Amino acid sequence: MGRSSRPKISEIARLAVSSIVVVGAGIIGTTIAYELQRRGKAVTLLDKAAPGRGASYGNMASIAVTEFMPASRPGIWAQMPKWLLDPEGPVRIRPGYLPKLVPWFLRFLAASRPSKLRELEAAGAVLCRRVYEDLDALLKETGLTHMLTAEGCLSLYTDDAEFKADREHIEILERFGFRHEILGGNAIRDLEPALTTKIGKAVLFPDNRSITDPYRLVFALSERFGRLGGRIVQGDVVDFEQGDAGVSALRLADGRTVAADKVVLAAGAFAARLSALLREHIPLETERGYHTQIMEPGISMRHSIIWPARAFMVTPTAGGIRVGGTVEMAGLDAPPDYRRAKILVKRAQQALPDLQVQRATEWMGHRPALPDTVPVMGRSAKRRNVWYATGHGHLGLTYAATTGRLMADLITGVEPPVDMKPYRVDRF
Repeated sequence: MGRSSRPKISEIARLAVSSIVVVGAGIIGTTIAYELQRRGKAVTLLDKAAPGRGASYGNMASIAVTEFMPASRPGIWAQMPKWLLDPEGPVRIRPGYLPKLVPWFLRFLAASRPSKLRELEAAGAVLCRRVYEDLDALLKETGLTHMLTAEGCLSLYTDDAEFKADREHIEILERFGFRHEILGGNAIRDLEPALTTKIGKAVLFPDNRSITDPYRLVFALSERFGRLGGRIVQGDVVDFEQGDAGVSALRLADGRTVAADKVVLAAGAFAARLSALLREHIPLETERGYHTQIMEPGISMRHSIIWPARAFMVTPTAGGIRVGGTVEMAGLDAPPDYRRAKILVKRAQQALPDLQVQRATEWMGHRPALPDTVPVMGRSAKRRNVWYATGHGHLGLTYAATTGRLMADLITGVEPPVDMKPYRVDRF
């Protein structure tokens, strides 16, 4: 399994320097770039936007270690027809985009076989078990421990029927040993007094803690990366220069080129467009997610909350309260439909009756979604000096520190502490 301890800076400073370009300055790419620079490599972090301005800007700030299970499990399939027929349901597919989704959905269906589900659950659980070992080390060495809250997440249920509908989720957590506590009405409101009395049951996930501001975390990591000598370049990759040894440079839309000995494609939902330039197909889609950031909510919260039956989440973060959730499948280019954000706020007010929507902004971002819910992390099957780190779905922030550690191990020739075969790019 390799060594399990994290290399010390004093040990890695002696490693030989090489030129590595990491494409994608979200939480995944920035963490990989930082970890590689920390290990003595010469790293360029490249993105068409500034660090943290993509999906990492608007995620729900949750370290969601209990949410690793595949989306293709039976409990989700049973509810899918109802959701798709409901114009305000948690899953929406824009009709014009449906034909493009057929190959992805066929793979999604293939991932629902019982034997396959067990493999995928195990692959996700392996990563989630490592999360705090890697995250705590990252935050400590960068001086950012204050950005991780101490409070967990409450999953809400009106009654026993709603709780039973989510029982499959709880049973998976019990099988893998993740902590949770079932609470009744009074105990719930002792933790969060702003919640409605209509909530009769909840499950506390104490390890699903939050980040005080996910964008600020990416920005701070990019600053520390720069202090170590890392280079940040803003530009849009449109092609690669390739030779017998693999990719030698990246071509940008403005005519510039960026030379590279090694390339890491960590561009989230946009990584499939880049892999296509290398003639390597990845069945990557975008789950478009919406949030409303409320800066004057009129209430206070300690925990994040999620209501599975109504498919929304509320997190105290970024100086206010953020309401998000649902999935929209419409591709990378369609304009946002902010009615989705307004639906989420309306549902959040059912859980939090005194929630006010003052000084609020709406946002839409692209989560990178693979049909089996397990990220791609590893070397390209087509180009020996190219690596991928994408497809983290709703768990980009959760998996970031672990992804940075594992990818840096792979790229620098260190044996990772986990088996990386479940995350290979050519598994589909």
